[in-house]
Amino acid sequence: MAKVEYEVWRGNKKLYWYDSQPHPSDPALQSTAPHHKHIHPGIKHHRIPAPEMSFTKPNFPALIHEIEALINEIKGQSGE
Repeated sequence: MAKVEYEVWRGNKKLYWYDSQPHPSDPALQSTAPHHKHIHPGIKHHRIPAPEMSFTKPNFPALIHEIEALINEIKGQSGE
């Protein structure tokens, strides 16, 4: 596998995404290179390390856990 990308949306708004595009000139991302997460603000260029992503283990359990936590947070904010 050479590249992965996972996007998380709520309605028509992209909340964040993970990808494995290398950024060797960004020292902040080297701890999990090439995997990283794009977040707001400035989602295209705002990247953080993504230690839960890997080419050697399944990524879906971590993604599902993160999305479930996000759903619970949204429910909590809406009083459900």
